[in-house]
Amino acid sequence: MSTPLSVRFEEQLLTRLRRRAAGTPGASVSGLVQRLVDEGLRLAEHPGIVFKDGPSGRRAALIAGPDVWEVVQVLREVDERGPSAVAATAEILSLQQPQIKIAIRYYADHSAEIDFEIAQADAESAAAQAAWEAEQRLLA
Repeated sequence: MSTPLSVRFEEQLLTRLRRRAAGTPGASVSGLVQRLVDEGLRLAEHPGIVFKDGPSGRRAALIAGPDVWEVVQVLREVDERGPSAVAATAEILSLQQPQIKIAIRYYADHSAEIDFEIAQADAESAAAQAAWEAEQRLLA
């Protein structure tokens, strides 16, 4: 449920918002403002996180690094637990341990979003594998 809020924008900023919304399929000025405020708050709450556009939409990522969901996925797959899992994940992804901890903290606050992104990636991977196997059967 949304609650209305009256906000005054400088004319130049409002022009930029309208232009950006018009150039984004399906976007409205209100929706764009909500997304930008949400992302801005997340950036302030989680230094080291950025948001990137991609085929699956906008997603949280480490600055100059992989998406948060990719870090979490590797973290889940390593055999180690606790601090050793952080170290192993950092080594696998060629990152520093503080970067892994940034992703972990973001995940702690937004686990449903990240779990959904992991499930999406797993489904796409399974579909690609099934297509490849079908091609191999056809060519055999």
